Amino acid sequence: MPTLVADASALVSLGIVADDDPDPLALCCAHYEVAVPTAVVEELQEIASYDNAHGRAASVVLDRSEALETRPVAFDADFPLDDGENAAITLANDLDAELFLCDEFTQLGLIHASLADTRLVTTPTLLSVLVRTEQLSAADALLLLNAISDARSWGANSYVQRARSLFEEP
Repeated sequence: MPTLVADASALVSLGIVADDDPDPLALCCAHYEVAVPTAVVEELQEIASYDNAHGRAASVVLDRSEALETRPVAFDADFPLDDGENAAITLANDLDAELFLCDEFTQLGLIHASLADTRLVTTPTLLSVLVRTEQLSAADALLLLNAISDARSWGANSYVQRARSLFEEP
């Protein structure tokens, strides 16, 4: 099974679902060995302390932490990203992971440049992969992307708007 390393931002995105929506975290864990550094788990614990959509999503992910492979990682604390992203990039490079899942849209260039042989994907891209592999319908992907986008305030993000257009019927 291919390895996917995720940072807290992406896991929070995957945790934003309504009870009757498809479960993107479960789909991700069913198709990838999902690995996270302990720094990401610590970030999720901090996020879970907030009483908002992000806090609830982080709690959903933490409630399913048995599906994630958690590893300690030594990372460069001086690198200009937060500890979770630094640790996740280090873990992705250490494991030679196939995918690095991250939703830090303002830092994608720096994150991409920091990865050795790992492909950078965002939640909208992961949803499109699940559609292409027939694990998720385009309608369900659009439903999820809209819910995630609303909760994450991604409405004006051109990257997300482009991904949304891939799921909309012509």
